[in-house]
Amino acid sequence: MTKNKPNIVLILADDLGYSDLGCFGSEIDTPYIDGLASDGLRFTQFYNSARCCPSRASLLTGVYPHQAGMGEMDQDRETPGYRGYLKDQCVTLAQVLGSGGYHTYLSGKWHVGKQGPIKKGFDEFYGLLGGFTSFWNQKDYSRLPEGRPQRDYQDGEFYATDAITDHAIDFIEDSRKDNNPYFLYLSYNAPHFPLQAPQEDITKYEDVYEKGWDEVRKERLNRLKELNLVDENLQLPPRAEYWDRDRDIHGVNPPWDSLDKDRQKDLSKRMAIYAAMVDRMDKNIGRVIENLKENNELDNTLILFCSDNGACGEWDPYGFDNWITTSNFLHRKEDLNKMGGPASYHSYGSAWANASCTPLQLYKHYSHEGGICTPLIAHWPEIVEQQGSIDHRPGHFIDVMATFVDITGVEYPNNYDGHEIKPMEGKSMMPAFQGREKKERTLCFEHEQHCGLRKGKWKLSKVKEKDWELYNLKNDRNEMVNVADKHPELVKGLISEWNEWAERTEVLPRPIP
Repeated sequence: MTKNKPNIVLILADDLGYSDLGCFGSEIDTPYIDGLASDGLRFTQFYNSARCCPSRASLLTGVYPHQAGMGEMDQDRETPGYRGYLKDQCVTLAQVLGSGGYHTYLSGKWHVGKQGPIKKGFDEFYGLLGGFTSFWNQKDYSRLPEGRPQRDYQDGEFYATDAITDHAIDFIEDSRKDNNPYFLYLSYNAPHFPLQAPQEDITKYEDVYEKGWDEVRKERLNRLKELNLVDENLQLPPRAEYWDRDRDIHGVNPPWDSLDKDRQKDLSKRMAIYAAMVDRMDKNIGRVIENLKENNELDNTLILFCSDNGACGEWDPYGFDNWITTSNFLHRKEDLNKMGGPASYHSYGSAWANASCTPLQLYKHYSHEGGICTPLIAHWPEIVEQQGSIDHRPGHFIDVMATFVDITGVEYPNNYDGHEIKPMEGKSMMPAFQGREKKERTLCFEHEQHCGLRKGKWKLSKVKEKDWELYNLKNDRNEMVNVADKHPELVKGLISEWNEWAERTEVLPRPIP
C-alpha cells in the first residue's frame, strides 16, 4: 500500500461548546483551528450523541450508541443497549482501517469500555482510559501495549494536553518508517473539568470574562452573524434552565448583574481557565499541523475537528469544586490565584455552559441543539472544494465511518472475529466535501430519556420530565418557538418514527433503575 491513500487525523475535543472557537464566534484565541476552517469546510448542523461515552461510541463505530452498547456511560447495566462497553456486533474505525493496511493510533481519551483501545484495533495508545482526571498527574495516563516507549516528564513539566500531543507526533513520526498511511485519533480531554491550565495561558484571559455571561452571549451571537453561520435575524434565547436531579434542584441561570462582586470574580476566573484550556489545545493542534506541513503531508490528509457533546452545565450556575459531593466553594482574594493549578478542581457551571453553546438551547446531556450540535471542520486541500465555505446540511457522528470507508476504499465487514456486524447507519460526507446536492434524512437521539429527532427542517426535542416539543429549524434554529400544538398530526407521526428507531437501535428496553 502507498500513501496515495489519504492519511486521516480525527481530532475530538471534550465538552467544547458550539461557539467556543474563533471560527464559530468565540473570543477565545484559536488561530490554528480557525486556519483549518478558512482553508476547509465548516458544518453548522452536525450532531453528536449528547455525552462523552455515547458520542465516542458512535464516532468510532458508525452505529448509534445503543447499538454499540454505550447508551449511557461505562457501567454495565446488563441491558443490550447499555452494556457500558463496545459490543462484538460493531467494529471500530481502527479495526476497519487497520484491515486495509493503515497504521492506527490513539492519543488521548478512550472512555468506551473495558476492552481498551488495543483490543479494539489501535496499534498504539497513549492517554486516559477512563473519563476524567487531573491534567497535571502523569500517573493517570497510560501507554499501551505495555512496554512501548513512553516519554518521561520531570516534576512540574507534565500537562496532559501537551503530553497527548507529544505522543501523537511520536506516533505519526513512527508511521513514516514505511509507506503505509496512518489514522490518528487525537482525542483530547480538554476542556472537560477539572478546569486546569498553565498560569501563562490563564493570565491571558484574566480580565476577559469580568463582563459576564450575558455580554459574552450577545457578542458571540453578533460574531456568528458576521461569519454567516446563523441567520442575521436570529434572536438570543433567554438564559437556559438547569437541573440537578440528584439534589432535586431546578432553576434558570441568573443575570450576571444579579451576582455580588465576589461571586463574579470567582466565576470569571473559572471561565478564564476554561478559555485557557481551549487556547492551549489549539496551540497543540498547531504543533500537529506544522508537523504535517514539514513532511509534505497536509494536502493529502483529511483532518476532522469536532466535539463530543455540548458544553458541560453540571450542575448549577456556580459550578463545583468537588466531583463527588458537587459542592461549590467561593474563591476570594488570594485564593483566586490558586485556581487552575494542580491542587484545584473546578467546573464552570450551567450559565457559562449556556454561553459556550450560544445561540443554541441547553447543553451536554440534552437532545436540544445545544447538547448535540458540534462545530465540525473538515480540512483536506486535495478534495474539499470551495475552501472556507459553510455547509448547513445535517450530519451525525455515525457518518464518520461511512466517510472513511468511502475515501479509503477499505471494505466494511459483515463479520469480524466470528461475530455478525451491524451495518453502518451513516452516510459518507464526500458529497458535502465536493459541494454536491444534499438529501433530506432523519436522525434520532436519546440519552437519559432526553430525546430528539431531526427530519428535514423539523426537530422534535424532549427533556425527560417534559412533553415533546416541535421546532421548525429553518426559521427557528435555536428552538425558541414550540409549534407542537399547531401540528399535532406531524408530532404524532414523528414520535412514531422515533419509537420505531428506539426499538430498532436498542434504546428500548431501558435498564432497570
